[in-house]
Amino acid sequence: MLKAKTRWTIQPSDEKTVQALVNELSITPLVASLLVKRGYTSVEAASEFLKIEEQTFHDPYLLKDMDIAVQRINDAIKQSERILVYGDYDADGVSSTTVLLTTLQKLGADVDYYIPNRFSEGYGPNETAFRKAHENKVNLIITVDTGISAVHEASIAKELGVDLIITDHHEPGPVLPDALAILHPKQSGCSYPFKDLAGVGVALKLAHALLGEIPKELLELAAIGTIADLVPLHGENRLIARRGIQQLKETKRIGLRALLKVAGSNQSEVNEETIGFALAPRINAVGRLQSADPAVDLLMTELEEEAFEIANGIDLLNKERQKNVSTITEEAIEEVEKSFPISENSVLVIAKEGWNPGVVGIVASKLVEKYYRPTIILCIDNDKGIAKGSARSIAGFDLFESLSECRDILPHFGGHPMAAGMTLNMEHVDELRSRLIKIADSTMTQEDFTPITTVDVRCSLEEVTVQSIEEMHLLAPFGMSNPKPVVLIEDVTLGNVRKIGTNQNHLKMVLEVEGTSIDCVGFGYGYVHDELSPATTLSAIGQLSINEWNNFRKPQLMLQDLCVNEWQLFDHRGTNNIEKLIQTISKVQSHIITFQHEMYERVKKIDSKAEVSFIQSKDEALNINVSNKYVVFVDTPPSTELLYSLFDKGKPERVYAIFLQENDNFFATIPTRDHFKWFYGYLLKRGPFDLKHKGEELARHRGWSKETIEFMSKVFFELEFVTIENGIISIQTQSSKRDLSESILFAKKQQQIELEKMLLYTSYQQLKLWFNEHMNSTSKLVNV
Repeated sequence: MLKAKTRWTIQPSDEKTVQALVNELSITPLVASLLVKRGYTSVEAASEFLKIEEQTFHDPYLLKDMDIAVQRINDAIKQSERILVYGDYDADGVSSTTVLLTTLQKLGADVDYYIPNRFSEGYGPNETAFRKAHENKVNLIITVDTGISAVHEASIAKELGVDLIITDHHEPGPVLPDALAILHPKQSGCSYPFKDLAGVGVALKLAHALLGEIPKELLELAAIGTIADLVPLHGENRLIARRGIQQLKETKRIGLRALLKVAGSNQSEVNEETIGFALAPRINAVGRLQSADPAVDLLMTELEEEAFEIANGIDLLNKERQKNVSTITEEAIEEVEKSFPISENSVLVIAKEGWNPGVVGIVASKLVEKYYRPTIILCIDNDKGIAKGSARSIAGFDLFESLSECRDILPHFGGHPMAAGMTLNMEHVDELRSRLIKIADSTMTQEDFTPITTVDVRCSLEEVTVQSIEEMHLLAPFGMSNPKPVVLIEDVTLGNVRKIGTNQNHLKMVLEVEGTSIDCVGFGYGYVHDELSPATTLSAIGQLSINEWNNFRKPQLMLQDLCVNEWQLFDHRGTNNIEKLIQTISKVQSHIITFQHEMYERVKKIDSKAEVSFIQSKDEALNINVSNKYVVFVDTPPSTELLYSLFDKGKPERVYAIFLQENDNFFATIPTRDHFKWFYGYLLKRGPFDLKHKGEELARHRGWSKETIEFMSKVFFELEFVTIENGIISIQTQSSKRDLSESILFAKKQQQIELEKMLLYTSYQQLKLWFNEHMNSTSKLVNV
């Protein structure tokens, strides 16, 4: 067996609905199943999803306060008032700032932007920045991707006589800021039909209202912020992402072209992964390590030389960010292992002085990936007496709701159910940890702490074709709430399997069933090579892609997890290095079985801590429980009885067959009935015979071994055909007639030869079948 790393959740398929979509939309059953699993069960809804580019954007004036915001902005432009766009330092905030800044400049506004410094000011609007804006004669502040929690700052703006318009998408708190206008689709009383816009999505709606049409040239920026911020990619977000990606492929924005080139991305092949793994991390890196201004400057510049200079600088910052993340992650893991073991901490709250607050969100994600616990990483500032950081969660633990229960010790926090940022007094860190652990312990079960992989659809290898994979791309762009499909391929046979990569840490294998096969690649799965036995039956989950090589295209599965639900046989017969083999087999589950005392002592010297048993009797075998263990048979048993008895309590997960032995009975001379007949006649003619001194000479004369003569003599003695005294064998003249089969020695010899033949000289498939028969024959085990 091989257990999956995660829990696979597979929703049942409505075959009737799937077939209806296949018939009406002329799509493959695979794509139809994916649509149904995503909730698009009617032909109309499925068609609308697939033809997203034909859809239109919602009326921006459906957003509450949009008319107030547009009127105030237009008045400010007419009166040449100074406007400040107040943004945030992540990719969503930078793209939001750029969208609104570009729009206001196009309308002729006197506008500038301001993004707070993550390190000196922290997240969101702050009083000092607002007072400085007032000193600089700013009459109107418009926040983007921030501000919904700025209750105090709104009161300061009002006190200063500065009008404040808030555009945001983060979760509204119980009290909203007293602003001139709040554009937020989730606020009470807002009738906007789509509630899941990113911050840049809300900024785009404001630009739409101000310009009277959707600004096509800004869609590329909106796509970056939308995909980077991990908002659900359905509805209007999907429309933004789809059209934005197309626009990005032909963008004229010099800064984006420079950043794509520096990132090594082909502009004509841009997709959501380009944004998620190339553009967004670099834009985010700026605000994580310093002021985010260069990121906005890059997107706003119209000078090619300047664009490449900034882009190269951003790329260097991204490399520095990666190094910082690696260092802090190692230190955080060390802290967990030393002070906060996951067995006692259902929520990890790790704090340390000197960590960069700009990258702790990434570190939190990495700890969630490693430990699968809700995780908060905090940076301690002893001078200010505060802790500042980020949190990431797991399914079943709502971060925002849980943190809301700790508002009394969290003067500043915000976010979503799965991610949040916060600042608190350092003296409250332990209290926060205790409260969150208490909340988690009361609401979550042990099963909740095993990672979940949602499987979209089961499919057979026959369904996996180049055409079906190409059709799956109709569901793109993929992201939150519209993930790249994960497929399950069940009960396939493992064909060729090998390690690949410079460090041999990746895996390539072929999965087969009934003449159909698919290549499967698992990055980081090289270790699984030694966990899979030949021709085993397994199930695998992963994402389908098309492998193109030498103008030949074929499907392949990018592995995410796999499992083997049957016991596995690992054939190590003939190995010359049992020391190395025993040391590499998992000690947690392994049970080493020996049948010879010398072999038992040898194994104990190899690994004194290993679980080793020396078995001499059936009772000893019956007392050992090998169920769900890795059983290692080091040497051959004296009988099948002992082997059968070991399986009385259940099947092992794995059997490692070594079966070392000193004497090879199978290749020894096996006396036949004619051998026994000739030897008996010889003894009748010769009379008493000196086995000790003449036995070897007789064996050579007949072409037998000395052991053959000795064995036949013992059988005759057991059947009372002869007497043996002081090495002299003599015929018993009064013995009764008996068959050789009545000899226990003869029967055991025959059994031993047959056992050796099966254990040592059969093929892998024959040995696996033999074990299967005896593991499944419980009645045989009991009655042996």
